[in-house]
Amino acid sequence: MSKVYPFTRKDIPTDAKVTPIIAKDTAEWTEKFPSGASILLSALGTTRANAGGLEQQRKVDYDLNVAMAQAAKAAGVRVYVLISSSGANSKSSIPYTKMKGEIEEAVTAIDFEHVVILRPGLIVGQRNESRLAEGIFRNIAMAAGAISGDRLKDFWAQDDVVIARAAVRAGLDCLEGQQKEKFMLLGQSDIVRLGKTEWKH
Repeated sequence: MSKVYPFTRKDIPTDAKVTPIIAKDTAEWTEKFPSGASILLSALGTTRANAGGLEQQRKVDYDLNVAMAQAAKAAGVRVYVLISSSGANSKSSIPYTKMKGEIEEAVTAIDFEHVVILRPGLIVGQRNESRLAEGIFRNIAMAAGAISGDRLKDFWAQDDVVIARAAVRAGLDCLEGQQKEKFMLLGQSDIVRLGKTEWKH
């Protein structure tokens, strides 16, 4: 990738390859979509607690994701990569997994040249906000990884860096013609393979 344009609500570090697109109001992001971009990688999401309820969470997780995908398609983006969630299913009776499944279906219907969806398990990494229950499981995963060299962790929890690497690798493989499939669904073992086992530093 020659240039990266992260969408953000606040200032972040930059370098020669990173040009942030900053807008406190996320509704402005679609208006600022850069021309010439080839891949959109989306990890947009929040929690029901932080959003203030399921309806507000949906405005970020579903509405903003779909709006950004539509803006990307209009700008000529060829490859769309979505970091979704394990168990995503539009027919689920669980509101969160149902919403994640609906997002997957909506962005796939936009008809990019390639759509890649990653379904990680528990995401292991540092978070700014406090999530008590998730934090407990994250600590268990990190301890299991430390004891077993990740053998007891990777099948149900993946490091955030590993997920990010897998998303980038899968997107670039599509862009570079190494993947011919129009739609790719990557589960946890695929994420570990692309983001760690086969990752080239």
